[in-house]
Amino acid sequence: MSDEDPAPPPARPWPLLRKPGEVGAHIGENRQHTIGRQDTLLDIARRYDLGFNEIMALYPQYDPWLPPVGDIIDIPGEWLLPKGPYEGLVINIPEMRLFAYLREKGKISVRTYPVGIGDTDYPTPTGTFRIGVKRRHPTWYIPPSLQAKYQRTTFPPGEDNPLGDYWIGLENTLYGIHGTDIPWSVGRLVTRGCIRMYPEDIAEFFPTVSSGTRVQLVYQPVKVAFVSGRILVEVHRDIYSQVDNLAVHGLDLLGRLGLAHLLDTMKFVHAIVRQSGVPTDVTLESETANTEER
Repeated sequence: MSDEDPAPPPARPWPLLRKPGEVGAHIGENRQHTIGRQDTLLDIARRYDLGFNEIMALYPQYDPWLPPVGDIIDIPGEWLLPKGPYEGLVINIPEMRLFAYLREKGKISVRTYPVGIGDTDYPTPTGTFRIGVKRRHPTWYIPPSLQAKYQRTTFPPGEDNPLGDYWIGLENTLYGIHGTDIPWSVGRLVTRGCIRMYPEDIAEFFPTVSSGTRVQLVYQPVKVAFVSGRILVEVHRDIYSQVDNLAVHGLDLLGRLGLAHLLDTMKFVHAIVRQSGVPTDVTLESETANTEER
């Protein structure tokens, strides 16, 4: 890592601030990083608590192992919140990101973490679940389909355990949120449907959730918001090929919110094609975007 850039703090709780007439919500702040001689994009992603998918979506032209030394790159740190209730845990599958909501004294804050998810043969399911059993230093009971690969039926706790040091089960399923012995797999489609986190992230996250907490697994490759009179869209890859046409899907979302007349179509199409995974302003500049016009 570059010596000039201090390590960021753990995932901070961002306050959820919304004004009358706004739709959706926007959190976070971006940073910059000067690529050092020893840096890889995988190192940079982990340092700033990003998944591999997030850094590569912005810099697909870079060799992840040999990025250009001295380049100053933007570190994405802003997100639109997934559509739905701001409560419990929400994991947006195509984004490969977890959002944890906390309500205290009538105010809502949110922490967010990158995750790894199921591959295309074993996709992470959508739906509403509850947290079940939580375990520190779990034993992994290996599924029959993987026992030949590992030549065993269980994997004891330890640094080589694929579950890492923490397991948070989803009630009445075989799925869970857990750590990993391969941190570089966060931000990739690598599991049999479970959700994995960086070791340092799940160590911070584990004590903050309890059994019975609601968990929503959603599939939202396009997220939209109307904040401070501006239309923002955030576009991710349709990793499980569940949306026929992302542009049509995004236009439908905006139309339902009554925002289509404020949209700059060219900016929107560019965002759909780019799929950068960062909030992008697609407001038509010739219009005055305010709540009275909607």
